[in-house]
Amino acid sequence: MPLNIEHIRPCSRGGSNRVSNLTLACVPCNQAKGSTPVEEFLAKRPNRLAAVLGQAKTPLNGAAVMNATRWQLTDALKTLGRPVHAWSGSRTKWNRTALGLAKSHTLDALSVGRLDHENGDAIVRVPQQVCVIRATGRGVYARTTPDRFGFPRLRRSRRKRHYGFATGDLVRATVPTGKWLGTWTGRISVRATGQHSMTTPTGRFSVSYVNLQLLQRADGYAYSSKREVTE
Repeated sequence: MPLNIEHIRPCSRGGSNRVSNLTLACVPCNQAKGSTPVEEFLAKRPNRLAAVLGQAKTPLNGAAVMNATRWQLTDALKTLGRPVHAWSGSRTKWNRTALGLAKSHTLDALSVGRLDHENGDAIVRVPQQVCVIRATGRGVYARTTPDRFGFPRLRRSRRKRHYGFATGDLVRATVPTGKWLGTWTGRISVRATGQHSMTTPTGRFSVSYVNLQLLQRADGYAYSSKREVTE
């Protein structure tokens, strides 16, 4: 049965979106509860009410591990004889808000630490562009390629590199003639014939290895840049 995320204390009655105020409910119960307080909705089911409220007060295991680990890490770093400081996320938010900065990972990183705003401490420069690194994986372990019904269609070669290129390499293709005439940048899937398949934002086409220039080896990550948010 599909499950919905349900607010234990309805938002219309002051409830928040914090994890401690959320639980799972089936669709009929979610619709029947509506904005009714959970104590009233489960008044005739005290055992279920106690279970829901008990789980809501249970701390998240992941958060507990992180809180315990961060102090152990701080203590271990202090033994190296270097200055080590730790600040809360609320201080980071306060710094960012006081300086009128937008919410982003980059600007949060710049706002970490103690800033004396009254004496003129400020962040005077922010980056205009940031590097974006995205995990793309290193391929698959499957030794066959299936058809649309899931049955093996062909056996994949164990050889990963053909004519100096491997699947996932970022390349620049200079196509001298034909429909795809021009210069293109994208990632390739190699073929033993040397006619590699290249994927670009415009589409996919085949291109000979002699027309390819390697830009980046496939290392499991894709690199790009984007403008930093300013407001």
